[in-house]
Amino acid sequence: MKLFALSLVLTALTASAGVAASGDPSEGAKKAALCGACHSPNGISINPLWPNLAGQKAAYLSKQIKMFRDGERIEPTMQPFVVNLTDEEIEDLAAHFANLTPCP
Repeated sequence: MKLFALSLVLTALTASAGVAASGDPSEGAKKAALCGACHSPNGISINPLWPNLAGQKAAYLSKQIKMFRDGERIEPTMQPFVVNLTDEEIEDLAAHFANLTPCP
């Protein structure tokens, strides 16, 4: 019974991981210019107050951007940049930054 439960959990995690990484990195790269103003074009911020985006997990980035957009996470400097993004655009941006080389 425990093996069956573990199998169900692993199946669910695998399925959800595939859904979370559904963005198109090349489309995200086209939309990332505004992000680069603060987070830099390579996703590694020069300001210690702004997070590095390069190499972050796509699911994490997507969730955070959606939270900013939907007002669940408040940051006045982020809101104007994300308020009009569609879910697809967010997934694309997340995939783009997830594919960049993280800070060493």
